[in-house]
Amino acid sequence: MSRFHVSITPEPDSLSSAPGKFAPSALPFSNSNAPNMSGNHNKYSVLLPTYNERDNLPIIIWLLTKTFKEHNLDYEIIIIDDGSPDGTLEVAKQLQRVYGENRIVLRPRAGKLGLGTAYVHGIKNATGNFVLIMDADMSHHPKAIPEFIRKQKERDYDIVTGTRYVNGGGVYGWDLRRKLTSRGANFIADLLLNPGVSDLTGSFRLYKKDVLHQIINATVSKGYVFQMEMMVRAKQFNFSVAEVPITFVDRVYGESKLGANEIVGYLKGLWTLFTSV
Repeated sequence: MSRFHVSITPEPDSLSSAPGKFAPSALPFSNSNAPNMSGNHNKYSVLLPTYNERDNLPIIIWLLTKTFKEHNLDYEIIIIDDGSPDGTLEVAKQLQRVYGENRIVLRPRAGKLGLGTAYVHGIKNATGNFVLIMDADMSHHPKAIPEFIRKQKERDYDIVTGTRYVNGGGVYGWDLRRKLTSRGANFIADLLLNPGVSDLTGSFRLYKKDVLHQIINATVSKGYVFQMEMMVRAKQFNFSVAEVPITFVDRVYGESKLGANEIVGYLKGLWTLFTSV
């Protein structure tokens, strides 16, 4: 296996000209002068877990397909909906009719079963040799994906992870409490686990499919700790990791799923990892 190594690359153009949430009508486009990335014979499977994202889903799908097409990349988007009561699955079915079943793959589940099992469910259906995981609420802008891919190719990295906490990265739309919570969570985790990455709780990442499969099989945490444990396991297995600065923007539609129970669960999970890994 490859030696665990972290490398950082500058972020692409900032998400918007001014801090704050962006309106769908003002969503930025990828640079039309971006280098052509075709001819690599790779396929990228995007795992998109959803729960009550009917308003966000059409926009993030449009942005994803636009990004992949502009860079001549082969792709599929796997939507794993956990029985959203707001009709997210019905919207996903409409999108599948628009973009095609070969591009939009629906793998719904009966109920809210958790992020980790959503990834397991999604990867079983992924036909790409690379897997992207990201949020469906537009907190992660797809325009960063070509930079993830370029970075991966530099040294054939096993994982490329987005980071908010290096030069070029940032967070917009959060209040002070949310920022302190995120910073504190990363600081404590870094102190206890020394994972070798600057943003342990981030969820915008590119994996080699076989690497993600091995990590998921070894990961036992649930909820928000799941993302953190994946990076800890990556170090344990000596996978190589590169970082790309990203701009994280708070969700445009819907409610944040981070509450007191999730914070308590995170701290418990962190302690479990510290005492067991």
